[in-house]
Amino acid sequence: MTVHKKNSNYAPQITKDTPVQYVKGVGPARARLFERLGVKTIEDLLYYFPWRYEDRKNLKKVSDLSFGNPETTICEVLTAEVVTTPRKKMKIFELTVKDETGFLKCKWFNQPYLERYFKKGQKVILSGIVKGNPYARFGLEMENPDFELVGDEDKFIHTSRIVPVYNATEGISPKQIRTLMFNAVSSYSSLIDEYMPEDIRNRNSLPPMRWAVKEAHFPEECADVSALNGGVSRAHKRLAFNEFFLLETGLALLKRREILEHGISFNVENHLVDEFLKSLPFELTGAQKRIIAEIKSDMRRPLPMNRLVHGDVGCGKTVVALVSMLIAVENGCQACLMAPTELLAEQHFINIHKMVEALGLNVVLLTSSSKGKPFDDISEGRSQLIIGTHALIQEHVKFNNLGLAIIDEQHRFGVVQRATLRRKGFNPDILIMTATPIPRTLAMTLYGDLDISIIDELPKGRKPIITKVFFSSRKDRIIALIKEELSKGRQAYIVYPLIEESEKLDLKSAIEGFEAFKKIFPDKKIGLVHGRIHHDEREAVMSQFKSGGIDILVATTVIEVGIDVPNASLMLIVHAERFGLAQLHQLRGRIGRGGYESYCLLLAYHPFSEEAKRRLKAMEATGDGFKIAEEDLAIRGPGDFFGTRQSGIPELKIANIVRDINVLEAARKEAFALVEAEPDLSRHPLLKETLKKKWMGRLELIKS
Repeated sequence: MTVHKKNSNYAPQITKDTPVQYVKGVGPARARLFERLGVKTIEDLLYYFPWRYEDRKNLKKVSDLSFGNPETTICEVLTAEVVTTPRKKMKIFELTVKDETGFLKCKWFNQPYLERYFKKGQKVILSGIVKGNPYARFGLEMENPDFELVGDEDKFIHTSRIVPVYNATEGISPKQIRTLMFNAVSSYSSLIDEYMPEDIRNRNSLPPMRWAVKEAHFPEECADVSALNGGVSRAHKRLAFNEFFLLETGLALLKRREILEHGISFNVENHLVDEFLKSLPFELTGAQKRIIAEIKSDMRRPLPMNRLVHGDVGCGKTVVALVSMLIAVENGCQACLMAPTELLAEQHFINIHKMVEALGLNVVLLTSSSKGKPFDDISEGRSQLIIGTHALIQEHVKFNNLGLAIIDEQHRFGVVQRATLRRKGFNPDILIMTATPIPRTLAMTLYGDLDISIIDELPKGRKPIITKVFFSSRKDRIIALIKEELSKGRQAYIVYPLIEESEKLDLKSAIEGFEAFKKIFPDKKIGLVHGRIHHDEREAVMSQFKSGGIDILVATTVIEVGIDVPNASLMLIVHAERFGLAQLHQLRGRIGRGGYESYCLLLAYHPFSEEAKRRLKAMEATGDGFKIAEEDLAIRGPGDFFGTRQSGIPELKIANIVRDINVLEAARKEAFALVEAEPDLSRHPLLKETLKKKWMGRLELIKS
């Protein structure tokens, strides 16, 4: 940054990257507050958009103000004074104003300094929620209204217009941010770059970027406050298109990199796979066969495979993964599987170990807490199959010849972890598995650089699971249903959200429930598993349950993954209102694995939110994981559908993948076409530079 010296003071030459403290009215102290809001530079400030808008154009007479509504009025100041409350000594600034139709009282708490702004006879515009005080001389009141003194400035910022409302932080109010934003947008919007190619702008009728930014902050053209709040104004659509375009261009470049790189060409016809498939006690579904064929086709090519296998709980992804691992092993390579939690890694290790021990393969487990870490076995190639957590991508873990890396539940990792795992070998094939059904819209956004396979078929003989919501008044019915299933020789899961009773959250804990069910069913064998039990003990209990030695398994969500008990035909989820929709669906997938009618009982406790009500209704309405995922996305919104933001992917601040699906599809089409036609983006240096910045250096393909 160039710095000019002037009168012993330093002032930077203003660019997009100039620290926000140099904006008029900010300074070092406010810059620290803005940093809390994620705003460090002038560019960050220009893209710090309002979270909602209020229509303050309609100035009403005092007599027309309505109780409980946000209203705007113009009045004359009668009195302005600071009142101190007798008991708590709180200072309240009180303003009494009037127009020709009536009087209005306004109060600001702990802001005595406001007194100096108002003089008798001063005209003022006030905006706020109208309240009433029946004991006061003046019946109408506003607490902490926004105000603007008439004659203060030519352009009203806080009233007489559609007003933007910004998220604030302690130390700076939404009103102060609005004033700063007005000045910043007026002064610096000329710094906004138009990096979108002109032909794309014309084809999609996109207005200029500078106009869109100004309009999104201080709307002049759009008078429809509901369109602004819904994020569907013309300005918002332009901003959403830009965000999607940068995301999808990055994904298109990543996908192209896979095409350009040399990988391993595997011989996919081998006896290990044949032996393994012969040993299975069931026949593969059509979907499994189709996806194994797609994987074989990928592995045969001399390019790195980059495929997502995506299917509902219990659809048989592990078998598909294992076939691809065996192909790698027979070709003299190692294969690894990375899971997001130790428990899931342990479950995979146990299942895979059992499946391949007859084939004479060496399978090892590597997690941060595993004892006797098998580093030498891995680096010297004695271990062919390596199962683990993110411990696999630590620097000191060296593979002998990694040919295939499988990532389970990819959404729990990010783009960076995927790239780090890939660097553990010479462009190994990458296979990603998820049991979290991902809506098509989200898959396009998060996995635009992957080939996607969907296992859309459950094993033969599966019946739909009957799901029913119960409240605590119907516990007797729940007990009767459990008794009925046990009397048929079936088994049941009882799932709790917590391990021990918490004073903070009045939830029924697994340990307490375990004791209660022992009393209800004294003649039945009842087991308990939760995350704090050592995994050997947990495995012993689960193994007993699987072999029929335990009738009822009381558990926390540790059973969400990995345990397959065809004889279990009933699951009771206690405090179901506290679970997420994807988690409820995942848990439900543990039952219905035999040919029996199965029941998922959701025990909910009042009071619960509208959101919880929608989740429970969705569970009752469908067993289709993809419909569940679409509903989950609609309820929670894209921001936290996965709980954590994808590491390494540019953030969507304006765009919403549910609402703006048409914009996403248009932006994706344009992005992929551009990269196909011009992979180095040489004619678009500004776009190239913006992509590097937004993707934080993760698009190594774009060389300057």
